[in-house]
Amino acid sequence: MNPVLLSLVLLLLFPLTALTQEAGTVTLLEGALRVIRGTTVLLGGEGMSLRQGDIIESSDPGFAQLEFAGGAIAALGPSSRLFLFSHGAGRAFAKPGGEAAATELVLLSGWLKGESSPSAGACRYATPLLAATSRGGGSVLVRAAAVTEIFVESGSAAIAEVNPDGNLGQSTAAKAGQFFSRRPGRPVNTASRLDPGFVNSLPSAFRDTLPSRLAHFAGKRPTEPRRQHEVTYPEIQPWLTMAHAWRRGFVERFQPRLSDPEFRKGVEAHLNEHPEWDRILHPEKYQPKAPPPAATPDSRHGRQ
Repeated sequence: MNPVLLSLVLLLLFPLTALTQEAGTVTLLEGALRVIRGTTVLLGGEGMSLRQGDIIESSDPGFAQLEFAGGAIAALGPSSRLFLFSHGAGRAFAKPGGEAAATELVLLSGWLKGESSPSAGACRYATPLLAATSRGGGSVLVRAAAVTEIFVESGSAAIAEVNPDGNLGQSTAAKAGQFFSRRPGRPVNTASRLDPGFVNSLPSAFRDTLPSRLAHFAGKRPTEPRRQHEVTYPEIQPWLTMAHAWRRGFVERFQPRLSDPEFRKGVEAHLNEHPEWDRILHPEKYQPKAPPPAATPDSRHGRQ
C-alpha cells in the first residue's frame, strides 16, 4: 500500500481505537452489575474491563469497586447508576466554567466514593446538581438523590454547581472535613460537619479506605461480560434525558435501536425531553425548502 495512503488510514482509525481501549477494571463486586456498552446490556463480573462510554448500574444490595488506569478508584454503592463520561490517563478534559479533569464520572443516582493517588491527575465526580473535582490525591463521598451531598473525606477538592445543561458554575475550594449539599434550584450549602442522615445511610463499605485490588488481575485475561439483550427504551431513558452536555453522541450511539418499534415508540413519546431525536425521526421537517418558482416575463408584466 502507498505509504501516504497507509498513514491516512491509520489516522482515521486512531479515534476508533482510542475509544475501545481499556479505561479500567472491575476489581471487586458484590451483587450484580449491569453495563450498557454501545446498545447492548451486559452482565458484568470481577476482572471485566471498562471502556469510556460505559453505563454502569449496581444492584440492591450491591457494591462494586472500579479501578482506572492512572490510579483513580471509584466505589459504587447499592442501586447506583454511573456513566464513564471521559477518561484519559495523561490527558485532561475541560468543561466550560470548570477545571480540567483526566477522568470524569457522572453519578446519576445512588452512592459513589472516589479515591485517587497523587499521580492520578484530576478526577471529577459529577451529579445533576453538584460536582467535585479532586486533584493530587484525596477521597470524596457523593450521594445523588433529591438532594445531592458531597463530603470531602481527605485531601482537597473544588466544588461547583452543575447547571441544567451539565456545565459547571464557579468552583469553590474545599478541604478535608467539609460537607456540601444542594437542592434543585437552590445554591450550595456548606457545613463543617456531616449531616446525621448522610452518616446513617452511608454504605458500610464506604467507611474504610479502598485498597487497590488490581494486582489480583495482573497477567490475566479480562473477564468477558455476558450479553443479556439489546437495550430497551425504559432502560436507557434516564440517560437519554440527563443533562445535554453528558449525552452528546447518544443519538448516533442509540439510533440503530430505532429499528425496534417499541424503542422508536418510546423515543417518539418523550421527544420533549430529548428534542435532538426529532431530526432523526422526522427528517422531512428539516429538508431545505424548495425556492419559489422564478417569475417569467409574462408574470411580471402581464400578457400583452
